[in-house]
Amino acid sequence: MRVRNIEEKPASETILIRRQSQLSRYGVLIVDDSAFMRRAISLLIEKDPDFFIVGIARNGLEAIEKIKRFKPDVVTMDVEMPEMDGITALEQIMKYHPVAVVMLSTLTGEGAEATLTALQLGAVDFFPKSSLMKDPAEPKIIDDFLMRVKAAASAKLPLRKNVVSVKEAVEENKKRGSASVDLLIIGCSTGGPSAIQSILPRFTPDFPAGIVVLQHMPPGFTKPLADRFDNLCNLKVKEAEDGDVVMPGVIYVAPAGYQTLFQKTNDGKTTFKIVVDESKLYKPSIDVSLQSGSSIYRDRLLVVILTGMGTDGLIGCGEVKRQRGHVIVESEESCIVYGMPKAVYEAGYADRQVSLPNIYQEILSFI
Repeated sequence: MRVRNIEEKPASETILIRRQSQLSRYGVLIVDDSAFMRRAISLLIEKDPDFFIVGIARNGLEAIEKIKRFKPDVVTMDVEMPEMDGITALEQIMKYHPVAVVMLSTLTGEGAEATLTALQLGAVDFFPKSSLMKDPAEPKIIDDFLMRVKAAASAKLPLRKNVVSVKEAVEENKKRGSASVDLLIIGCSTGGPSAIQSILPRFTPDFPAGIVVLQHMPPGFTKPLADRFDNLCNLKVKEAEDGDVVMPGVIYVAPAGYQTLFQKTNDGKTTFKIVVDESKLYKPSIDVSLQSGSSIYRDRLLVVILTGMGTDGLIGCGEVKRQRGHVIVESEESCIVYGMPKAVYEAGYADRQVSLPNIYQEILSFI
């Protein structure tokens, strides 16, 4: 945490600034063209003693200026605003004044696409805007929102790297021996979309195992995520559907709002079983999928746990190891949020812990 000491207060603007005195708190800049939303978010932020509000901005241009001026620890950013929208502002911010940004997104198709673009540009996380518009907002939603903003404020900013070319990926794959893994499961949460973008495009069409991506997301976001990666990757990428046969060389994105299980058919094939399960906080839950998949794939299952908040995947990785499967976790040095990988590593379930740029090569070493 950083100690803030704001001495300057503009006289002509309605900006909420708390003078800091020997207190380690996160400074928040709220960016939204709606006065109602600015007020609603301000009230939520003020509930948490770990935050103070350095200012507000009504559009992207104001946001850039106030980020330079007040140097907040974290920014909440609306997508649609006049003069300069949130995506354009984010691109400028990450290029010239990098800071942790949490996007406030709508759940429409266009909103989901804009959110994925924001994550690709460097936003740390996003939160459904509609959830905060309820009066009053549900306590669990408030807690989740504050937890995400806090995680973003203390997170490492993602390093945007160029996607590895097909030629480079082919050169990497020349060293591959006979396949010893039938299924690769990648689990991630906060910071996940940018992390998997540095891995998935590197797989070549002859990859011998099926790949399942479990990314914590609200309903409506995983289909656009799969479609986006289908345009980036050499392998086919699709959102998993109930009854789909798990095929080698295909990347399946687990659908948000459901749990993704695995089942054996009478002819020996493995298919997805997509079920509704309200008992779990995360949908999809990495734990649920790993517990299901480990009983089928046993020692031919490879799991990669990437950046993410919380401990989802810990219980599942324990079961994977009991079935003699294999686990790779991302190291702290490259994690945006070192939560999920840390839990698995400290429990002793990780075969290897490596930084994000080396994850793909570690995967190949198990193939």
